Amino acid sequence: MGQRVIAGMTMSLDGYVTGPDDHPGQGLGRGGERLHYWVFGGPWTYADSRRRRPAPVDQEYIDRGFGSVGAIVVGRHMYEVAGGWGDEPGFGVPVFVVTHRAADRIVKGNTTFEFETGGADAALQRGRAAAAEKNVMIMGGRQLLGEYFNAGVVDEFVLTIAPILLGSGKRLFEGVTRTDLEFERAGVIESPFATHIRYLVRV
Repeated sequence: MGQRVIAGMTMSLDGYVTGPDDHPGQGLGRGGERLHYWVFGGPWTYADSRRRRPAPVDQEYIDRGFGSVGAIVVGRHMYEVAGGWGDEPGFGVPVFVVTHRAADRIVKGNTTFEFETGGADAALQRGRAAAAEKNVMIMGGRQLLGEYFNAGVVDEFVLTIAPILLGSGKRLFEGVTRTDLEFERAGVIESPFATHIRYLVRV
């Protein structure tokens, strides 16, 4: 099938990918932890560092997705609110961070973070080269994903729907201006805490 650009995002039933006031230490905003119950196998909080493992069906989904990936692209805001994913991110592939502020390469365990100031397209091209025959994953955040949707370069999108209402925050498709993109459903995975819908994206 060749190299693909894949993306995924978790959204509440009312369309939000974060609650209000997302910032370092509260990356998913107020109440946003509920979006990622599927990631941590149930309720968790920012104040409690203990995390459970995902349910087997969610772990299989995570392993399959990351197993096909040779490089990751993220936005600077996501990198910062995630705290750089700690001392051991564990991605095992290079991560290209789209930013307006230059920074030196950071190596944490088996993960290298490269900061790209040339914009989203430059970061994607570096990701493509680094991934070789494997896929490039667009991990977020919402604004960066919107840029790639508008550019028509996303080949596959997994929408994870958490069965919650947030009421406010950041909406997933705000800023996406293209209406000619077609989403062909290619699979659905049901888990105890979310529904993962895989789409092939056609331009």
